[in-house]
Amino acid sequence: MNFYSIRHLTRFRYSQPITESIMETRVHPRSDTHQHCLSFALSVSPRCRVFTYRDHLGNNVQHFDIPGEHNQLVIVAESVVEQQVLPEVPHFLSPDAWGALDNLVSASDYWEMLLPSQFAVETPALVLLAAQMDVKRRDDPLMLVRELNQRLFDYFEYVPRSTRVDSPIDEAIVSGRGVCQDFAHTMIALLRHVRIPARYVSGYLYRSREDHDRSTPDATHAWVEALMPHLGWVGFDPTNNLVAHHRHIRTAIGRDYADVPPTHGVFRGKTDSELYVAVQVEASDRPPALDRKLPIPEDWSVLVERAQQAADISMPLIDLQQMQQQQ
Repeated sequence: MNFYSIRHLTRFRYSQPITESIMETRVHPRSDTHQHCLSFALSVSPRCRVFTYRDHLGNNVQHFDIPGEHNQLVIVAESVVEQQVLPEVPHFLSPDAWGALDNLVSASDYWEMLLPSQFAVETPALVLLAAQMDVKRRDDPLMLVRELNQRLFDYFEYVPRSTRVDSPIDEAIVSGRGVCQDFAHTMIALLRHVRIPARYVSGYLYRSREDHDRSTPDATHAWVEALMPHLGWVGFDPTNNLVAHHRHIRTAIGRDYADVPPTHGVFRGKTDSELYVAVQVEASDRPPALDRKLPIPEDWSVLVERAQQAADISMPLIDLQQMQQQQ
């Protein structure tokens, strides 16, 4: 059993005062069979009342509205999560696994994880990549997904901020460069191409000194879950060529990133905007005490400088999407 304490800081800074911020966040870790969120706190500056609801996929969502002038918006989420040991995922399934998968899909409601979505869409470049990687119904579903996980890891060069938060899937496929968000969207589209239900997972990846992940440790992370007969939803991380395990901390699931951005909002005003993100994940073998002395941006100056994402944007009124890319 593992315990993780997570701090996730997001700061939007504006060159001119804005008059209103409307924001929705999905940074509250999920609780399910193997993962339990023991504690969660969200702090917002300027102070405001935060509301909570659960969406149709079981994700915990916080939302708030800040009227009045302000020069910056700071959001700090703190969580304590317990991760139980996950069962080992086999390397292959039985010879009739494709038929078992089709029966599972036809008997239940998995259609929205099979249909094209905003970012995971079948384009000519995606079809060409599928042919290049021999993505077709062969062997068994699990062997194919494991192989695809490895091939995408080899195909893509991991380059932070090489794409934008709203980059179409073809941009990463053609350039061969991207971040975890691009890896996940490409894998989801390829899996749906052979009618394997696949969904996008937003969360965090803990990295110890012994781990050698490619993804950035001080940012949010994204990976994929594929539906497998007899196993259910199984996580795969093509960015790091991993089967998702106890180091992967899930906050939200959806069809693709459009369903589960860590922050999604708009503001009223005309100004330039800068976004800073910092994430800190610590592990222990017993439940950690949550430090209620919340950090401010200056406390995380090193992390903030490393995680800085600046955007020079000037748009009128409530028209500017405030979202952070998953690295």
